Formats: sequence, structure tokens, C-alpha cells
Amino acid sequence: MSGNWKTSDLGTSELDKLRAEMEAEQAGPPEAPKPAARPAGKPGGKSRHRRPGQGPGGPQVRGGRPRTGARVAAVQALYQSEHTGEAAEAVIQQFLSHRIGGGFEDGGVPEADRPLFGTIVRTAAKHGDRLDGLIVTHLDADWPLMRLDPVLRALLRAACAEFAEGGGQPPARVVINEYLDIAHGFFGGEEPRFANGVLDALARSLRPEEFAAGRK
Repeated sequence: MSGNWKTSDLGTSELDKLRAEMEAEQAGPPEAPKPAARPAGKPGGKSRHRRPGQGPGGPQVRGGRPRTGARVAAVQALYQSEHTGEAAEAVIQQFLSHRIGGGFEDGGVPEADRPLFGTIVRTAAKHGDRLDGLIVTHLDADWPLMRLDPVLRALLRAACAEFAEGGGQPPARVVINEYLDIAHGFFGGEEPRFANGVLDALARSLRPEEFAAGRK
């Protein structure tokens, strides 16, 4: 799909820079793609994916990546909140009490940065209409947000919350890479490719300074 971004597009020095940025981001505070066309494909069609909280809880996170775990948990929580109608704050407390620190087989996330998890979910819930409006501008008119798979919707909302409210940190391409890893854990079809195009477009619109001329 036009506009897809992947690490193979980068040179050795750029890969080294991206790797260093991701390692620094995972360590916590202090705490390239071509312009993406509107993504094509059928992300709401049949796909092999593991729904959060049903069976395996989602992508398994390698040890020592608590911030990745926070993002996985945020996608799960946003999915649950939409699916059940529970308030985001109630779902956050459920995760903090019972799901974070649990096993993948029980729909939990063994290791997660709890403050980051809470920030993502609260931001996505508080500014839901605004964030959905931003996402919609990068979707095809005949493939609206509510037609997307609900897990994919939750993932895009979580990432958009980070782009919009993160104050420039972590770098946009780190956020993109993190959520693409998560998408590959949840989905076995075209959804990661679709998410790639949307995330790139969102990053460019919300963090334009990171994609200015002369920067990768």
C-alpha cells in the first residue's frame, strides 16, 4: 500500500538511531516514512486476530518492555470499554487491580508501565470525539471508523492519544513502530498494513515538525 513505512526503508545509521530511540523510550522518562495516502484494504473483514480479554489476551510482550505492555493493556482496555459500555475509569481500575501483572492466557499483561497505561486510556476517553475526528480524516469515505474491527479502532485511538497529547515524546516513529508491533500480535491479515498507513498520516498531521524537510 502506498505510504507504508517499515524499518527496511531506513539506512543503517537511521536504524541505529531508531533502535536507540526505542531503547531510551522503553527505559522511561526523560521520558521515514513517505507521505501516506489514505489507506486501502478491508480492515474490517475476516481476519485471524485475538480479541482482548477473550482467549489469549493479545500480543505477548518480551520481558523488559513495560511501556509496550502499557500500550497493549491500553488497547485491551479501550476495546473493553467500548464493547461493554463501562466507563473508562472503571476499566482502568479493573486492569490495575486484576489484569496488569496477570498471565497472557487470562487476558492479562504481565509487565506494564501503569502510569503510561492510565494516561493513554484517560486521554483517549476524555478527548474521544476529537481523536475520532482526527482518525476519520485519514480513512476512506466508504470505510468509516465504526466499520473497522473494534480492536483496530482501539489501537488507532490509543496511538492517536499519544500523538496528540505526548508533547513530542516519545518520537512519532517510535510510537508508530510500537503500535505496529502490537497490531502484528493481534492480527494476521491486512490490519497491520492498514494501521501503518493511518498511523503515518496521523503522525504527519499531529507532529509535522518531526517530518520537516531535512529530517527523517
